[in-house]
Amino acid sequence: MKLIEYADRDMMMIDLAQQLAGELNSCVLTHDHASFAVPGGTTPGPIFDVLCAADLDWSRVHVMPTDERWVDETSERSNARLIKSRLLTGRANAATFLPFYRAGDPTDQALAEVGASLADEVPISVLLLGMGTDMHTASLFPDAPELSAALQSSDPIMAIRPQGQETRVTLTGPILAGAMNTHVLITGAEKRVALERAQSLDALQAPIQTVLSNATVHWAA
Repeated sequence: MKLIEYADRDMMMIDLAQQLAGELNSCVLTHDHASFAVPGGTTPGPIFDVLCAADLDWSRVHVMPTDERWVDETSERSNARLIKSRLLTGRANAATFLPFYRAGDPTDQALAEVGASLADEVPISVLLLGMGTDMHTASLFPDAPELSAALQSSDPIMAIRPQGQETRVTLTGPILAGAMNTHVLITGAEKRVALERAQSLDALQAPIQTVLSNATVHWAA
């Protein structure tokens, strides 16, 4: 794990956006396309606001969420909605978006369709993740009954049902761990403490451990 500490959050967001743009650009120069997996939530929004203006061949970038609540894009809780409104605008509007949600229940057939759409996207070229104070990442939650299976699954995506929350779908542990470039974005003292704690735990206790060995962690108070 490589840890980069920033003097303030604004500086971190700008610097990380530039790093992501550089990695995406390097990938499209040497490959047919770059796959780019990003989180939802409010924290990465400022990065998206900068990154969407990056001068690269966005038409060869395929963007996907790292995880998604099983809700329609009209829902305010949809990660796809955030990604489209904050990242897939400006120059980045030319990118291809790969949604995880399908209408109806998250049946095996629906998940198989999503998985098939990701067949040409792995290994992920550039992966951006967040982390919760409970040390979850994507939708790999410590209290989810499906966590053990999701950490080992050969499928690219799985349904997860964390206690007290709606059904989600998430990229599985092997897919996240196999990314070519991995960045974890965290802010605040509480998450810094959680990060330090995670390093002495296994992935069942701290799912972020799945990616830490190959990740660059970006932190600002």
